[in-house]
Amino acid sequence: MDGESVIGRPMRAVIAEPPGGPEMLRIVERPVSRPGCGEVLIKVAAAGLNGADLLQRRGRYPLAPGMPDVLGLEASGVIVALGDGAAGWHVGDPVCALLVGGGYAEYCTAPAVQCLPVPHAVTLVEAGGLPEVAMTVWSNVFEIGALRPGERLLVHGGASGIGTMAIQLARALGSEVFATAGSAEKCRRCEALGASRAINYREEDFVEIVGRETAGAGVDVVLDMVGGTYLQRDLSILAQGGRLVMIAHKQGSKVELDCGLIQRRHLSLTGSGLRPRPLAEKGRLAAAVKKAVWPLIAAGRVRPVIDSTFPLAEAARAHQRMESGAHVGKVLLTTG
Repeated sequence: MDGESVIGRPMRAVIAEPPGGPEMLRIVERPVSRPGCGEVLIKVAAAGLNGADLLQRRGRYPLAPGMPDVLGLEASGVIVALGDGAAGWHVGDPVCALLVGGGYAEYCTAPAVQCLPVPHAVTLVEAGGLPEVAMTVWSNVFEIGALRPGERLLVHGGASGIGTMAIQLARALGSEVFATAGSAEKCRRCEALGASRAINYREEDFVEIVGRETAGAGVDVVLDMVGGTYLQRDLSILAQGGRLVMIAHKQGSKVELDCGLIQRRHLSLTGSGLRPRPLAEKGRLAAAVKKAVWPLIAAGRVRPVIDSTFPLAEAARAHQRMESGAHVGKVLLTTG
């Protein structure tokens, strides 16, 4: 069935209405949208789960006007139709794409500039877990955090989708990596991906271990998705001129900090989000990732780490898996 023939037909999609636990996720029918100017229509193969999806399901991620209520911030599939001005793509191209929403569905539209070709050696389904983590890590660790070869990185949540990507990319580009994770098995997985030392935060003090492993020198960049009491501890192990980059604050967003330490060591504390960025910035970031990261994936030096896949109709089970904290890497929904 070609793209024009499916436009306007009913498709399955997942929404959370009303907000709440995973049991609030339900399948609804929505018409397949016509791609707008500069957009492509994708027949979805897989959609990656992200922390923002869980927040949206709980009603804690207010949607800006125009954002779809269908969940899903990334997807992979095959282009079946092109909107006017969707340059650089053709019907039949396999792609993965960053979205503002709508990935938990059989079809989704995406800005052409936020699409990336499926890398060699990666399946179409696996690619559904690449755009969000690759762009988040590249933007925060290498652009904002300015991690350079020979420097040291500490990644909190090393077994998460973002953590597994950050470990591999930093190692492939010449940095030493430390990671925290919540079990001995997760720590082993982090070390297998390239971390020189993974720290079980339930049993060990990452400040003490990083200090010992670096002979007191500390790390140059910390990627933090925990917040709360971690922030002051992160600052304490940063080297002179170190950078702390926040991408979430699961433990809380309001804390007391020793600003004198920041001043004395010339430290930087910053953060960012991906979903609210303007289209042009997301397009620039996609191009940067294609140039810097995609060759490493094609060469087998970096790979998507997939924990599990669930059919679209079992979105609630997929959310339960992610919320359990037992996953390593990405959880995916598939439409096949």
